[in-house]
Amino acid sequence: MDRPTVLFPLFDRVQSLDVTGPLEVFHGAASIPGHAHRAPRVVTASPDGAPVRTDSGLTLLPDTALDRVGAIDTLVVPGGPGTRTPDPHLVTWVAERAPHARRVASVCTGAFVLAEAGLLHGRRATTHWNHCATLAHRFPDITVDPDPIFVRDGPITTSAGVTAGIDLALALVEDDLGADAALLIARHLVMFLRRPSGQAQFSTHLATRTARRPALRDLQHWIADNPAADLSVPALAERAGFSPRQFSRLFTAEVGTTPGRHVERVRLETARRLLEESDDGVTAIARACGLGTDEALRRAFVRSLGCTPTEYRNRFRTTT
Repeated sequence: MDRPTVLFPLFDRVQSLDVTGPLEVFHGAASIPGHAHRAPRVVTASPDGAPVRTDSGLTLLPDTALDRVGAIDTLVVPGGPGTRTPDPHLVTWVAERAPHARRVASVCTGAFVLAEAGLLHGRRATTHWNHCATLAHRFPDITVDPDPIFVRDGPITTSAGVTAGIDLALALVEDDLGADAALLIARHLVMFLRRPSGQAQFSTHLATRTARRPALRDLQHWIADNPAADLSVPALAERAGFSPRQFSRLFTAEVGTTPGRHVERVRLETARRLLEESDDGVTAIARACGLGTDEALRRAFVRSLGCTPTEYRNRFRTTT
């Protein structure tokens, strides 16, 4: 029986790890005893069959040209700067061939190619945290979720940035060959089979606009410098010179989020920085960032980042 084909389309300025990471997972499936006959056959193809140069300067030699590719079981579109203005030939080819594949996936900003091809219309999707806002703005019909490592919506799966492509490939192998096979590959690659939590842990979580009005803009800076102060709506409104109702309306319109949500983000970001860069205990950090108690800090971290403050520090601490 023919092995299913996993195709990686290649293009200039592709992110090399978006290709090689998932490719190693699928390749590893063929080495598992008892699964070689079911493991996928990996094929790479560029629009014209010519070598492509990755964004990091590596040259990749594809197996064939896109128009010479036969039946596809799984299409995996990698990301990279080359997806910002994707090759029209690539977009057209994906739009024509993807519906005939059993499943379609993207790694990182490869989601932009799927979106250009019309495959994400009305669907939920993700991409690298730094590009989620752009994807949502350019394609408002897509429900963009910035946190998950990958998102499944029907036969289409989109994944977060770079190494998330490995998580995605492990999940696809698990679908086909079972959890034991995927776990063996993950162990060989020294990876989690299921990475704890989402990509918000790795992003700068504070992502709000700067207000246009000087009074509100100055207030934003003051909030960032004084996270432990009284940052209630009445106190902030008085400081900015507005009534509470007018302040809430103007702040939300100009900053893109409510005052309360903005304050929570500032305090969470302060706590993240202190956990990464200081030796302060969790109790001291809870007070310094304005969340007050260990429990309030823990709830904020679990709700927003999917981990406790202690777990976050263990992963991201930068000082000894």
